Amino acid sequence: MSRYKCKICGYIYDDDKENIKFIDLQENFNCLSCTAPISLFEEIENEVEEFSKDELDNAIKISKDNISIERLVEKCINCGMCMNICKEKQGIKDICMGRACINCGQCIQVCPTGALIPKRDKDNLKKAKEDGKILIAYTSPSVRVALGDEFGLEKGEFVQGKLISSLRKIGFDYVLDVTFGADLTIMEEANELVRRINSNEKLPMFTSCCPAWIKYAEMFYPEILSYISTCKSPIGMMGEIVKNYFTMKNNIDKNKVFTVAITPCTAKKYEVARDEIGGTDLVITTRELADILKEENIDFKSLQDSNYDSLLSEGTGSGMIFGNTGGVMEASLREAYYILTGKNLEKTKLEFNSVRGMDNVKEASIKINNIKLNVAVIHKMSSAIPILEEVKNGTSKYHYIEIMNCEGGCIGGGGQPKIINGKEIEVKQKRIQALYNRDKSNKFRFSHENPDVIMVYNEFLGSPLSKKSEGLLHTKYEDKSHLIDSYLLVVK
Repeated sequence: MSRYKCKICGYIYDDDKENIKFIDLQENFNCLSCTAPISLFEEIENEVEEFSKDELDNAIKISKDNISIERLVEKCINCGMCMNICKEKQGIKDICMGRACINCGQCIQVCPTGALIPKRDKDNLKKAKEDGKILIAYTSPSVRVALGDEFGLEKGEFVQGKLISSLRKIGFDYVLDVTFGADLTIMEEANELVRRINSNEKLPMFTSCCPAWIKYAEMFYPEILSYISTCKSPIGMMGEIVKNYFTMKNNIDKNKVFTVAITPCTAKKYEVARDEIGGTDLVITTRELADILKEENIDFKSLQDSNYDSLLSEGTGSGMIFGNTGGVMEASLREAYYILTGKNLEKTKLEFNSVRGMDNVKEASIKINNIKLNVAVIHKMSSAIPILEEVKNGTSKYHYIEIMNCEGGCIGGGGQPKIINGKEIEVKQKRIQALYNRDKSNKFRFSHENPDVIMVYNEFLGSPLSKKSEGLLHTKYEDKSHLIDSYLLVVK
């Protein structure tokens, strides 16, 4: 028996478990976990002691019914990297000793052997096709700056046109853009923020787009739930509008529709399964989509660009930057300025650089008319704990707080292509910059200018925060702290 270890991530290539002996691999072979070249593998001693798969004492526990994440036990080397990230970055292990999961998938991103993966849902998509369903996909901004990684394209390359073409190739009847849903979220959330400011009630207001953050708050900080925006996430809103408006406009029986969100986020699988979130039937992550395309032998790099369907198509620059840490905050502030002043921000003041960047906690003071807003942007749950404690204790100085679980924002989601060790910041910054570039070149940079948003309000919703909007696009949260002990985990 011969075994070879990747020097970058620790992945073990075991001759006895592979179809091809290591010495017979081609020179272009890459590590199956981190894509390091074959030259970075070293042979290791055969007598390395094996550990029992029943005693993964260093690994974070994954329940068998986890809706977002699964473990391939045979690949686990019990290294403890998943446990460490849950403790250090997500702030979970110290609180509940590993007995709860917020479905964020960051453990997947650090697993050196590929033992942790997004829950595979392609069979549900296959069944919907076989059942003759009308398949509708909608794509999140962050997917289009990461999917190319899986096919050897430049990191951060904006592959929107090829993404749309690939979805049509695998059988989707309509391809729409979640950036529209992001614009709709901004319309509702900015108006909600202004309403709270004017009434001086339930401040600071937290953003509500990140389902991992929402679940974290429900389990560990139920005292602050009323401070969270009631807006559904862009995918939550998109699902409702597709099922209740898009189908009506296109004379489609919504009972024959099967809707699929293409996202960077494993926690979205949990979100769309919540009873109060309707409209989306399935979530497929970026990595799952890449796997489907490879299995169907679709040459992604050679695909011609295609466009979204004409209704609920591309959104504004504000919607596009939702994928970045600080993007929700920036888009909301642009819209809040318009609501309070009746005019758009000047181009020179449009970009809020103070809430951009990779610092885990960023803060700024923004003045609109005579209103001074103290805002904070946080990415990485453990970094949020001190600020959550201040809100809980009534000592917070902020009016508006954005929280995203994953570092970098959605561009760093648990369902995104994995990044080689040591390159995380570089690759994430390229993804972030690609979305900012798209914002800058967009014809429309304010959510209220989106023609489809205007049409949906005129024809269907009425206005932001209307009774119909509140019923379809807003939600509620509940204290789930008593459920922590129900997440007792069984190793797969």
